[in-house]
Amino acid sequence: MPNQFELQGNKKAFQINMDPLIYGTFAEIGGGQEVARRFFQVGGAAGTVAKSISAYDMTFSDEIYGRCGRYVSRERLGTMLDHEYKLLLERLGEKSGSSKIFFAFANTVATRSYKTQNEAHGWMGIRFQSSPLSEPNEIILHLRMLDHENIDQQEVLGIVGINLIYGAFFLRNNPNAFITSLLDDLNSSRIEIDMIRFSGPEFRMLDNRNMCLELVTQGLAQAVLFNSDGDVIQAADKFHQKPLLVERGSFCPVTLLANDMLDCALGHFLKNEDLKNDQPEILMEITMSNLLRQGTLDHQDFMDRVDMLSALGRTVLISNYGEFYRLIQYLTRYTNKIIGLPLGVPSLYELFDEKYYVGLEGGILEGLGRLFKKGVQLYVYPTLDENGNLLHASSFPIQPHLNQLYQYLLKNKFIVPLDSCHPEYLGIQSLQVVAKIKKGDEAWKRMVPPEVVQLIQDRRLFGVK
Repeated sequence: MPNQFELQGNKKAFQINMDPLIYGTFAEIGGGQEVARRFFQVGGAAGTVAKSISAYDMTFSDEIYGRCGRYVSRERLGTMLDHEYKLLLERLGEKSGSSKIFFAFANTVATRSYKTQNEAHGWMGIRFQSSPLSEPNEIILHLRMLDHENIDQQEVLGIVGINLIYGAFFLRNNPNAFITSLLDDLNSSRIEIDMIRFSGPEFRMLDNRNMCLELVTQGLAQAVLFNSDGDVIQAADKFHQKPLLVERGSFCPVTLLANDMLDCALGHFLKNEDLKNDQPEILMEITMSNLLRQGTLDHQDFMDRVDMLSALGRTVLISNYGEFYRLIQYLTRYTNKIIGLPLGVPSLYELFDEKYYVGLEGGILEGLGRLFKKGVQLYVYPTLDENGNLLHASSFPIQPHLNQLYQYLLKNKFIVPLDSCHPEYLGIQSLQVVAKIKKGDEAWKRMVPPEVVQLIQDRRLFGVK
């Protein structure tokens, strides 16, 4: 039997237990008391644990924390942290407030049920002081547990909880190291952390979008999401059973062509009979391969792109899904409603390039089968060919051996040509805009939306004079 202190997490738990300042409560719903259990298991927990509670029954949970729509949600986590931290200060503040660093840890989790094959996921967070009597800080995250067995998922839950608490107290001044430490004793095949948010006086200078990007960079997540107001959000909260319209691109900068492509696609999308008066969620996706096109990740470039899209009121998705079918697999975790993908004719060349499907046993047929799930449509915006003539999806020069497959997709409206567009926008390219900015050619201002013109000028982006 291996020594318990061979695990990094147990060493962390013991170090916290031996710290005379750190003292707080644990509240865990849905996955047992895996985090608190580990602190008890390593010894010395009396110096750390003021209270441990598991309000597993919904009635008890509602009596303590109030009613809520979903028990495994960011909302429920917030009420748990509010209640437990307030109670801790009320009962121990006067007695120990000047000599202790208080914290409240909480999680609300759905591990895999023995009856159903539900998604194993949860919310976890800690509210903590950095010194006695100081104002609290907070870190919350959303995780998906990828193991198949319930007991393995519980183990992951306990490890991540220790890593989160340890990071809050000992790594908060090194956010990148904090993100890395969340995988201690684990690997990305067992867990995905697709949202993290820091708040409080210790994190005033920290941008949560950069921290979520770091999750993707370090392999803890395959995709992260930002609301139009710049806040980090979790995909299930945004996409749950909603129709989606997703445009992917570089958006460096956003052009009038990109806007027109989305507007034309939206016009077709809203005519879909399956929409049933539901308002679609619209989002813009940037792949990591695009952000890494220059070889290294430029965080300021990333922030500028997100801010340009936010200025237009767009939700932004950053993903590691280079192939379209992998993007669809991700989105259909959260919705079974229709999904539309606006794209230009040049993207069809990539979509029907068989080299992108060599890793699939069924090749391009399997890849397209995964892409065109029920309700998925591609809205294809025209382009200009080398002779300056309009090239539509209906006249796309498909390879001969794929022609019948392509015609099937056209006839059954899996691929929808967008014939209504603004021809004057067809020559606009992001690289062309940047080149004109660097030359001092004012024509660039007629190639991007006014909101983007303003942001580029205010920030002096792309070398604007």
